[in-house]
Amino acid sequence: MPERREAIRRASQADRTLAVTPAAIEERQCIPRRWPYLVLCLSAAVASSALAARCLPGPDSGALLVMAILLTAALRFGSDWARGHAIHRQAAAALVFVIVPMFLFGLGMTLWTVRQGLRWDIAVTALLWVGSIAAVYLRRKPAVAFAAQLAMWAAAALVHESLAAAVTLFVALIVAAMVVRDQMREMREAEHRRQASDRVQTRARDILADYERTRQGWFWETDRRATLTYISPPIAEALGSTPEVMIGQRLIELFDFTDSDQESERTLVFHLSARSPFQELPVRSAITSEERWWSVSGRPIFDDFDNFVGFRGSGADLTERKRLQEHASRLANYDSLTGLANRFQMSQALERILAMPQEAQRSCAVLLLDLDRFKQVNDTIGHPAGDALLVQVARRLEEAIGHTGQVGRLGGDEFQIIVPGAIERDALGELATRIISSLAQPYAIEGQRVVIGASIGIAVSPDDGTSSEMLIRHVDLALYAAKDGGRGRFHFYAHDLLADAEARAALEKDLRDAVSTGGLELYYQPVVSTASEKITGFEALLRWLHPTQGWIPPNAFVGIAEDCGLIAQIGEWALRSACHDLAQWPDHIHCAVNLSPLQFANPNLPIIVTSAIAQAGIDPGRLELEITESVFLSDDEGADAMFAALKGIGVRLVLDDFGTGYSSLGYLKKAPFDKIKIDQSFVRGATEAGSRNGAIIASITSLAHALGMDTTAEGVETLDELDLVRMHGCSHVQGFIYERPLTAAAATERLQTGLSAGVRAPREARAPRQHSVRKVVLRHLDQVYNGTVRNISTSGALIEGLWSVPIGTTFQLELSNSHQVVATARWCEEDRMGVEFATLLERDMSGAIAALQATAPASAARGMFASAGGIT
Repeated sequence: MPERREAIRRASQADRTLAVTPAAIEERQCIPRRWPYLVLCLSAAVASSALAARCLPGPDSGALLVMAILLTAALRFGSDWARGHAIHRQAAAALVFVIVPMFLFGLGMTLWTVRQGLRWDIAVTALLWVGSIAAVYLRRKPAVAFAAQLAMWAAAALVHESLAAAVTLFVALIVAAMVVRDQMREMREAEHRRQASDRVQTRARDILADYERTRQGWFWETDRRATLTYISPPIAEALGSTPEVMIGQRLIELFDFTDSDQESERTLVFHLSARSPFQELPVRSAITSEERWWSVSGRPIFDDFDNFVGFRGSGADLTERKRLQEHASRLANYDSLTGLANRFQMSQALERILAMPQEAQRSCAVLLLDLDRFKQVNDTIGHPAGDALLVQVARRLEEAIGHTGQVGRLGGDEFQIIVPGAIERDALGELATRIISSLAQPYAIEGQRVVIGASIGIAVSPDDGTSSEMLIRHVDLALYAAKDGGRGRFHFYAHDLLADAEARAALEKDLRDAVSTGGLELYYQPVVSTASEKITGFEALLRWLHPTQGWIPPNAFVGIAEDCGLIAQIGEWALRSACHDLAQWPDHIHCAVNLSPLQFANPNLPIIVTSAIAQAGIDPGRLELEITESVFLSDDEGADAMFAALKGIGVRLVLDDFGTGYSSLGYLKKAPFDKIKIDQSFVRGATEAGSRNGAIIASITSLAHALGMDTTAEGVETLDELDLVRMHGCSHVQGFIYERPLTAAAATERLQTGLSAGVRAPREARAPRQHSVRKVVLRHLDQVYNGTVRNISTSGALIEGLWSVPIGTTFQLELSNSHQVVATARWCEEDRMGVEFATLLERDMSGAIAALQATAPASAARGMFASAGGIT
């Protein structure tokens, strides 16, 4: 098998043998630890010599022989005394317990021969016998062996006092010294090599031991039955045991497969059974005191005969990597602020539901939620407070949904809810109502009371789509409709929303083409002084003549321009065009240009305004910039700086649509406005009985006069309205009563005829009007149009939304789901027309028109832009 051919063998390797054996220790000593047969040999030599010679040694020779035997027998004590010490102590031990005993034995045998008559052949035989045995014991210590032999035979030379023997002994000593010196040098070199080898082996052992102690890595070995034969001590301690106790246990007992993936257990058991190598298998440890993960690797071990003998492997700590992976996975699937599922996980959850094998399991509902007034919290209290608010919103959503669905945060203040299963729309409506009510309850943020709202769009699968892309697109349209309907409500997806979105997308494309090809133009509506009834200036109004749909009202495409990023380009073009036309008019004529909040937030606006004024060569005081109150909802410091920069240029600043937005008297005391414009919603209906609009107009004009500001009343159309605003002190009037908007050429021509503004007689004898803003549907032949009723009486109404309607056109007008009336166009100016009803409408007991109390009709399928083409 390839695994067997590639597997490591079990035979030990030299560089892995770290333990110091007794033989190695003995090798490092100058003398053996014991030599029992030498002691026996000495005793036997003395005894056999006495028997052979039939005589005993004398007192002196006997004493020497006994001392030799005793010192020889005490070799073990000398070896222990010198073991592991320096060479000097070992040499002393060799002298006392080896060389001296040999010398004493040789001297004793020689004296026995000389004085007691022991035959020389017996003595020499005994010396040879003892010397040979000693040489065998000292075979690995040649220097000591040579010294022992020399000491033993030198005794004979010393006893006979022979000159030749003395010379021979001297020469032998010299040779012995040389031999000993060489042997000592070799022993020192060997000792150095041994110490170097020990250092290498100790270093490797210490490194491995340190590595094991960190528990970052450890080693294990098993026999052929997958039971442990080795385990790193630190791992055994971490498991609450010892290596000795764990030897013999099964390898898989080191791991806990209870809460982990059972696939890991099956994989490990498979590799152990198949005797195949495995690498970096993640397993959870059996440590009970903490949660730790290991990465285990192993390879099968075979002996020299290719027999499987077990596994050998290693483990590495995987805990931190596992935590990092889980953290990364959480960041990839969960919102870091609220802990809810993020956009990716919600998308995956929706995909899983829609990919279910059975069609009945693919039903679900998607709720898209957007917080109302959340931006104000960030702007007024700060972004940390906004984050804290989002966390509380997430908890309320989880409580409201419970286990019926999954809640996720898509980003910002947008949340998504997925409810699996087929659910009735009434139940979804109740759920949406409960969510809106829950989120509308006050919040306590940093000691402040915060109140927000929520708008919800709902799409249901499979009715509203069978793919995640389609459902998300449709629920987004439903949310847009909910917000457009007044916020704080929910809206189900309907097919007409898609038609509106497609019409909006088509209009956006056409608007881009119009901007690039010059399809937009400016019209100018005169502003007349109430005191002199002369024209003092104009307001530049944006107009777009669509090539197929005709005139498109500004409120139908300005919002699109802001959403798609075209407003800056359109606004700069309008500003430069107005300055260019203003240069053609008398010097005392002013021109007002509207600024979008997005334009006002552009730091380069002062540069653009300065460039337009310089290019046209006009006095900066002739240019008026109309700004709405919404600019004060953003950064106060930035707004103050922008106001200061614009006033530094010298232009006049006009507060537009005062009273219709987030009115606050606080900014009037610091914002350098030169004029306040009273919105037409206050002018219309101001002359009707019981209307409070006149009091509002009077209050605004009084405030403006006190602050040194002019006032302009917009939308004045009748003489009674003109008399009212003049009576309440408005300095200027703008409306159809004097003039409708003119082209640049017509405005120039109008100024050439004089500045006096003649009043056009209003329509007379009309029934009392009721102010209203109500969506209606008009049907003419096969065409269906959307419109908005601005005011209504029992005999007629003012309707906006249809352009260029021929006088006398008859409509079927749907005022509510239950009331229709035939209406005939009596006059039309731009996108507004007056209609007369064929039959008078009835009033209820309170005097209100009864038809308006029912639910307004649904929008026409053709959408709000279908009417832009006009009626022919």
